[in-house]
Amino acid sequence: MITVTSLSKHFVLHNQNSAVIPVMDNANFAVNCGECIALTGSSGAGKSTLMRMVYGNYVCQHGSIRVDQTEVVGADPRDIIQMRKKTLGYVSQFLRVVPRVPTLDVVAEPLLQIGADYDEARDKAANLLSLLNIPERLWTLSPTTFSGGEQQRVNIARGFVYEYPALLLDEPTASLDATNREVVLTLIENAKAKGTAIIGIFHDEAARARLCDREIDVSTFAPKGIA
Repeated sequence: MITVTSLSKHFVLHNQNSAVIPVMDNANFAVNCGECIALTGSSGAGKSTLMRMVYGNYVCQHGSIRVDQTEVVGADPRDIIQMRKKTLGYVSQFLRVVPRVPTLDVVAEPLLQIGADYDEARDKAANLLSLLNIPERLWTLSPTTFSGGEQQRVNIARGFVYEYPALLLDEPTASLDATNREVVLTLIENAKAKGTAIIGIFHDEAARARLCDREIDVSTFAPKGIA
C-alpha cells in the first residue's frame, strides 16, 4: 500500500545564505495492507519529516513514494488532493480547522468531501465523538475553543470517520487519559483488522508494542557523516 524507495531530503535555509541542511538519504521501506509500522529514532531524526513527505506536504529531492496507485514525488497537486480524500488519512498532533465551524461538521468533513450523505456523515461523526467522550453539548461549538486533550480527540475522530486504506498517525495517544487512550488503541486495531496500512510515531512504548508489527529506525536513513 505504501512504498518508499531511495528517498532523500534536504532543507535549504534561504534566509541564512541558502545553507543546505541534509535530513535523509536513501530511505527504503514498504507497508502492507493490515500492517502497522512504527517510526522510531531520537528527536530530530526525521520521523515527522518522513511522514510529511509521504503525505505530500514536503518536497523530496530524490526517490519515490507510492501510496496505492499515486506517485507522491512530483505529483500534480490535484492528484495529492484526491489521494488525501480517498486513500491516505493523517492524524497529526495539532488540529487545524476553519474557525467557527461546528465540531460535528469538522469530524464529518472527510465523508462529505467524497460525496457521502450529509445526515449519515453527521451520524457517523456523532458516534465517534461519543465514543471518544466529547460531550454532546460541545458538538455545535468550534473545536478551537476546546482543551488540548479534547482537540486531540476531535482530530482522531476526524481521522477515523472515513475508512482510509492507509493512515499516518503522529503521536495519537499523547496526553490522553487511560480511558480515551484505550478507545484510540482499539480504533487503530480495528483499522488494522480491516486492512488499513498504518505508519505511526508512538513514543508510548506500550502502545507501540501492542499495535506495531515492525519498527523502522529513521536514524538509519541519516546522510553520511551525520550522527
